[in-house]
Amino acid sequence: MKKRINLLREFSVPLLFGVVVALIWANLVPEGYQQFLQAPLLGSLSFHFLTNELFMVLFFGMAAAEITQSCLPGGDLHPLRKAVNPLLSTLGGVVGPVLVYLGLNALIGSPSLRGGWGIPTATDIALAWLVASLVFGRRHPAISFLLLLAIADDAIGLAIIAVFYPDPSHPLAPQWLGLTLAGMLVAFLLRRNKGISYWPFLLLGGGLSWLGLFKAHIHPALALVFIVPFLPHPPSEHKHLFEDDPCDMTPLARFEHEWKVLVDFGLFMFGLANAGVEFAAIGVPTWLVLSALVIGKTGGIFSMGLLGKRLGYPLPLHVGKKELLLIGLIAGLGLTVALFVAGEAFTDPLIQGAAKMGALLSAGCGILAIIAGRLMQVRRRV
Repeated sequence: MKKRINLLREFSVPLLFGVVVALIWANLVPEGYQQFLQAPLLGSLSFHFLTNELFMVLFFGMAAAEITQSCLPGGDLHPLRKAVNPLLSTLGGVVGPVLVYLGLNALIGSPSLRGGWGIPTATDIALAWLVASLVFGRRHPAISFLLLLAIADDAIGLAIIAVFYPDPSHPLAPQWLGLTLAGMLVAFLLRRNKGISYWPFLLLGGGLSWLGLFKAHIHPALALVFIVPFLPHPPSEHKHLFEDDPCDMTPLARFEHEWKVLVDFGLFMFGLANAGVEFAAIGVPTWLVLSALVIGKTGGIFSMGLLGKRLGYPLPLHVGKKELLLIGLIAGLGLTVALFVAGEAFTDPLIQGAAKMGALLSAGCGILAIIAGRLMQVRRRV
């Protein structure tokens, strides 16, 4: 039984099942699907809110835990100079798609489509995580590289939404970010007191961080990203990514161990809440978004990663040119994040539908990456 559960988690079956259910439901009974997402489920809170604003806090917190461990001595991103390259690659993964989108729009598009440049800037971290695990294996340092890159460009993507696609009824309120800083201060003080439980960090530090982001009208899913690095951890890392160390009983290790299964299976909710897009007529916005994700992401990450290496910021061990190229291609999985931005970028239902189709078709990046990984004979580290 345990082996079957681990297989379901390893291949992200709950997430994929949620995506399939959402697509079928949204196209067969679109009104019922939307009503399910927005109807009160827990008090006044909808399924969509509970998933995207609360559950995803744990998902990003788990990713932050993996990155924190990778930055420890012995980890894939240690010394910290190794983290500079994925951050430079993040810049390429944001600027590249914007340039491709705007360039192609100047050739085949129209001024009315110019506002969609923000759609291809972010990466669907959940699906990228799955595909990277299939391409590289779960112990490969490329996973840490991709996680850091994906979290950073998702943060940039959320900032782009807040600044360039503001909700007129909820304008950006940066003064509330002081609460997020207060949460970080609380986590720092808790760490100095050498607490043995992660709960005060999550409830006090995480609560303040979430409230600050929420009140500032910035997506609060990243709340724990600012708190988890303060959790007490061992002085060095002796295990591979995604493995449990039975001797490590630090708050960071216990947080990861005790929430990992819930997060893996809870991704069904994420797929169900975000992937329900109706199949619309394919048009120019489709190709603009898809090309920006496939060409812009891959080219931007690959070129900036190589530039960073030339500037003296090395790639992780076992990550060379072909691995970097595959990382860029996998990061082209915009899907649910791009779907969300498309809904903010365009108000015309026809343009919005065509743009969402481009985001949906970016799932093909995952298939291309798996095939390319086999053809390139990338060595998997399982």
